[in-house]
Amino acid sequence: MKITSINPYTEEIIEEFELLTENQLHVEIKKSREAFLKWRNVEITEKTKLVQNLAMELRKEQRRYAATITREMGKSITESTAEVEKCAKLCEYYAENAVAFLKTEYIQTGEKQCYVNFEPLGIVLAIMPWNFPFWQVFRCAVPAIVSGNACVLKHASNVPRSALEIESIFTNAGFPHNIFKTLLIDAGSAIQLIDEDKVNAVSLTGSNKAGEQIGAIAGKRIKPIVLELGGSDPFIVLKDADIDRAAETAARARMLNVGQSCIAAKRFIVIEAVAGQFISRFTEHFRSLKMGDPMDENTTVCPLARRDFVEELEGLLNDARQKGGKIIFTDEPRPPKGFFFTPCIVTNATREMRIAREEVFGPIAPVLRVANEEEAVLVANDTEYGLGACIWSRDVDKAQRLATRIQSGIVAINDMVKSDPRMPFGGIKKSGIGRELSYYGIKAFVNIKTVVVKN
Repeated sequence: MKITSINPYTEEIIEEFELLTENQLHVEIKKSREAFLKWRNVEITEKTKLVQNLAMELRKEQRRYAATITREMGKSITESTAEVEKCAKLCEYYAENAVAFLKTEYIQTGEKQCYVNFEPLGIVLAIMPWNFPFWQVFRCAVPAIVSGNACVLKHASNVPRSALEIESIFTNAGFPHNIFKTLLIDAGSAIQLIDEDKVNAVSLTGSNKAGEQIGAIAGKRIKPIVLELGGSDPFIVLKDADIDRAAETAARARMLNVGQSCIAAKRFIVIEAVAGQFISRFTEHFRSLKMGDPMDENTTVCPLARRDFVEELEGLLNDARQKGGKIIFTDEPRPPKGFFFTPCIVTNATREMRIAREEVFGPIAPVLRVANEEEAVLVANDTEYGLGACIWSRDVDKAQRLATRIQSGIVAINDMVKSDPRMPFGGIKKSGIGRELSYYGIKAFVNIKTVVVKN
């Protein structure tokens, strides 16, 4: 069986790859197990030196890696370049902080000695998506590996070259072979690895359907798991907000990766008194977008990653139209080729529309008008998701009070939601389980071992 890499802009096949057979997969897992047994005993200071090397390797051929991302999944070369740089900064963060994060913690209890060690679990299976094909992998693999684990990657089937490039970066940085390994396998084989106890822990970033399936199997086998799933992030604009700044940021927050981001703003909840002004400014920013070749640094609207995503968005927009939605499109014509979808704003969205109830992975921006702050919180929380949220107000104290009432893992005040290696990342409700990044993320796949020495 083969998987195919297709350029979303040209619609041409880039490469085809043979999947591993069952026997080949078992051989690779055995190699990773053997590598782990040696790696776990390597001094943490040596591990962090190799993580620092990763940052240098990423920057050494940053443009080439960015071009690989853009060709395989279609995002702008500008965003792809920034993604590679962000991976390098993550590596630097853990190279500088892992020793302190994993240091033995001593606790006074009255006994002779009590302490907590942080020990690796074994092989972490990373099941990762296509939308940030480098970043999602590095933010999982680096903290797992620096804490002593091995990591095997099952990447999305449309970004196989990105997956193989990442493995080569680890190798070039000096990591032992098979401490990080890309496995070209299908979803069934990944499930089999969990179900047959071939791996010790699982991290999945992806759809809720995938999370439910993988979570059920990991639960059956009692394996630690981190799930980073969907989002329907509210972008709340209060009456006292800086409307110009809010509208400009709203456009960037919705159009990040052409809307194909779990933390993209997806529901724009605006107080009625300022809704007209916000929509006017919001529309101006949308109409300034430029559709075209993602390898052109001036392009701001790139193709979606796959053709079926275009069809899904058309279905969502048709539902809004049938329910009375007023739609403002950008003026840019669609290129004759490529998986493009014209960005649009639904200026009178309602909670009955699918665009307000489902995760919309693309450039549709529903504006929901509310009477006051109480209704804004009610509408924001009226979702099965709980990943990120934005609140816009000149009264920061008030915004912080409202933030405590928003059901999400992240709240940005007067800004868009972003991930940062220094801050924990993750959601609640159906947006996931566990946290990645920061001090918290490095503890996701370690055995937190208590040791008590009696007097």
